[in-house]
Amino acid sequence: MSHKKMHVDEINIDIDLVQQLINSQFPQWKNLPISPVKASGWDNRTFHLGNQMLVRLPSAEEYAESVIKEQRWLPQLAPLLPLPIPVPLAMGKPAEGYPWNWSIYRWLEGETVASASVSGQITDLCSIAKDLAQFLSALQRIDSTGGPLPVWRGGSLSMYDAEMRQAIADLKDKIDVTAATKIWEIALATSWHGAPVWVHGDISAGNMLVQNGRLSAIIDFGGLVVGDPACDLAIAWTLFEGESRKLFRSLLPLDADTWERGRAWTLWKALITAAGFADPNNFESVQCWRIINEVLVNS
Repeated sequence: MSHKKMHVDEINIDIDLVQQLINSQFPQWKNLPISPVKASGWDNRTFHLGNQMLVRLPSAEEYAESVIKEQRWLPQLAPLLPLPIPVPLAMGKPAEGYPWNWSIYRWLEGETVASASVSGQITDLCSIAKDLAQFLSALQRIDSTGGPLPVWRGGSLSMYDAEMRQAIADLKDKIDVTAATKIWEIALATSWHGAPVWVHGDISAGNMLVQNGRLSAIIDFGGLVVGDPACDLAIAWTLFEGESRKLFRSLLPLDADTWERGRAWTLWKALITAAGFADPNNFESVQCWRIINEVLVNS
């Protein structure tokens, strides 16, 4: 018999629930104020716990599977990295009608690159490119023995072949089909031949924090696996451009084939997202088309 996975729409994840969970499982913190984090994300619902901690509750069963992984691996990775990452302080258990494990982390100061870019606070992408390249290089050097295996991020592009070709067909009147197909097929002909390395899985403007224009932390390790690092290169086209993209690429010790897969991964994600938008003029759709243009025009 199949089991229907629960989703956030079926559970009221609010301040009252968090307070009940804290009261029953971590009474030492029950008097700390609780408030929603401004940008909570889709995979998890996040709340401030006092001024120094946050509570992070998965919004669906598929995201809940990351809690134990983060609890196990992030404390081991953190001391070996040049930038702060979330380190769990405690793990909560299912209770009060909430069905999954959840985490308490120390709060990391900073504003997301996505938010800072919109407000015009980021003026030096080269500095961020340098800091991020150093972070990823350090992450990839850490011993990956026993690390979590890829489900989709960090795995083979071939599992998305049918989906990609359908997206190209759906958008045939809006994109250069020949160029898109060539990028995809060149990448499919390559693979990661090295030992599996640590892969963040979602290096994006929303998962990087900045302070005073400099990269200050990397967050959201729900996609953490060991495998092919190509998907961590998508930021080269989703955020960086021109000199910052060149600098980012020059500072990462990865071969040309891995960059081809990174480029194809970026195009796949942007095309399947763009193909799903009914309104081509909304913000996310406009961003997708900017990325598609960057990938098709720039190597």
